[in-house]
Amino acid sequence: MNLLLDLEARWFFAGVLGLLVVASLVGALLARTTRSEAGQSVVRNLNARIRAWWFMAAFFGAAVVAGHGASVLLFAAMSFLALREFVTLVPTRRGDHRPLFWSFFVILPVHYYFVWTEWYGLFSILIPVYACLWIPIRAAMAGETEDFLARTARVQWGLLVCIYFVSYAPALLTLPIPGYEGENAKLLLFLVCVVQMSDVLQYVWGKLFGRTPIAPRVSPSKTVEGFAGGIASAVALGAGLWWITPFTPWQAAGMALAICLMGFSGGLVMSAIKRDRGVKDFGALIEGHGGMLDRIDSLCFSAPLFFHLTRYFFT
Repeated sequence: MNLLLDLEARWFFAGVLGLLVVASLVGALLARTTRSEAGQSVVRNLNARIRAWWFMAAFFGAAVVAGHGASVLLFAAMSFLALREFVTLVPTRRGDHRPLFWSFFVILPVHYYFVWTEWYGLFSILIPVYACLWIPIRAAMAGETEDFLARTARVQWGLLVCIYFVSYAPALLTLPIPGYEGENAKLLLFLVCVVQMSDVLQYVWGKLFGRTPIAPRVSPSKTVEGFAGGIASAVALGAGLWWITPFTPWQAAGMALAICLMGFSGGLVMSAIKRDRGVKDFGALIEGHGGMLDRIDSLCFSAPLFFHLTRYFFT
């Protein structure tokens, strides 16, 4: 399906464009009217995020419009960058070099090849079964036993989070949903829009009304008020986008709630990893957002759940 010829997709893209224009105007207004140093710092961060969103929205939209293959390539590149950030952050030894070579240059492309060819049977088990068996075998062959269990577990965890979980997003394009044939790209748009807007809305609600930290030792910036307001707003957004999905409005709201809760949990888990490693961000690739893994941490956890809920109830 050509999304540019689809009326619903065009309305969706028009809405995203309008939202970005309004956000840019609000950011420019705040930059001109804010006087305090603390307020200016917040506004600068906000405008940096908005500028990054323009680029990310354009790049993602172009990939989805280009078709199945381009979408798979985009997420494969995202997985590569995320895995590189993750590996850079965790301690490794010489004996990990060969397992990491396999992870980046064999397992990742083969896994996304299975997504591209819609080979669900191997896509669903390659990493959690065969890659997780092979990585410790290859590490043991290197002969380094110091910290062996922790080192192999780190590589396995990186494979699962950065490649396997993320790949469930483009895998949505392969689902055979009755009465929705050829429109799965809009399902991917729904997932990414709801998850990313949940992050944005939690940030906004937290800045405006946040008082009570929800997990102060893990992520001090996450508050109960931000969580509640952001999740509720994102669920309402998801319900309002039911028309681009195979769901009814209530089903769309339920799906949005499920993926927003998992997205929040993903952000919390990845924040715990950053606190463990003593860093604020996984990287500095995206202005105002940190690294690739900082931007897709919520997607990592929400995509598998959304895929399987859709596959179980709608195919």
